[in-house]
Amino acid sequence: MAKTHYTALRRRTVLITLVVLLSVFAILALGTGTIRLSPAEVLSALSGNGSQRDQLVIGSIRAPRVLTAIGVGAALGAAGASFQSIARNPLGSPDIIGFTTGAATGAVAQIVVFNAGALATAAAAMVCGLLTAALVYFLSYAGARTGGQRLVIIGIGVAAMLSAANTLLLAKGDADLAAQANLWLTGSLGGRSWTDALLVLLALVFLLPVLLWHSTGMTLLEMGDDAARALGVGAETVRRVTIFTAVCLSAAATAAAGPVAFVALASGAIIRQLIGSRNVPIVPAALTGAVLLLGCDVALQQLPMQWQMPIGMATALGGGLYLLFLLTRTPARR
Repeated sequence: MAKTHYTALRRRTVLITLVVLLSVFAILALGTGTIRLSPAEVLSALSGNGSQRDQLVIGSIRAPRVLTAIGVGAALGAAGASFQSIARNPLGSPDIIGFTTGAATGAVAQIVVFNAGALATAAAAMVCGLLTAALVYFLSYAGARTGGQRLVIIGIGVAAMLSAANTLLLAKGDADLAAQANLWLTGSLGGRSWTDALLVLLALVFLLPVLLWHSTGMTLLEMGDDAARALGVGAETVRRVTIFTAVCLSAAATAAAGPVAFVALASGAIIRQLIGSRNVPIVPAALTGAVLLLGCDVALQQLPMQWQMPIGMATALGGGLYLLFLLTRTPARR
């Protein structure tokens, strides 16, 4: 009883801390830019009492960027925690097992081959992310179920092939369009519009409740399919619904900001260590992803101009180190 109370208290403390950090990072991000604003000026502008200039800068330029960062981070965090639970493997992340790469392939093809606009590029990213998930799922389907280890390995293979296809499209396409696609592939929060923010925030509104509804089923699946079925859980049904929902979230995040590596991988693993609970931490992982991405964006904007880099490149550098840590310190669960 005491242990249960301690776990609940620990979870609440972590959640409150994450919300506070997210609020602080949001205020800092809204005040960061060519026109520097103090936290007091940011709050005044948000309440409608600031100067017209401050309200214009925040409402037209910085708020879409901040909300896109929060939405993308939350979507990737929730999707990453779900995939890690389904695969019963800390490497079960949409960017590791190919779903993000598949979304990127659709976007690159639209840009390089069809010279498509932002809306068509986002739609192609979502469709190809779903098609990649379907391919990985059916290739890993064996013995009337999808094995966790098999899902990860096949996903890594599919990701490698899609990455090669992306390189081929960039090499054979028009130089100007290839440069545009290559810029998209770095993942960026620069120049985000309200359309980008609304895309990923609407995906969260509609899809996050689905993952929450199936979170108990995912938790039981971590004990194995046979144990889950004995407790009345339709193992494969939960897995299919969860994969579809998590892929839609990661595809929406990729469509809004381009490929952002390792946020999904890190969020689930970090929050499990912090809250110490066996339940699948959907909301805590979403908050962790939002804090990681927005915090990284704030830190990057403080760097000198010559050290500036797209957010996707920064998360790839940091996430690569985290991946090496997982590979060398954490044994894969079967």
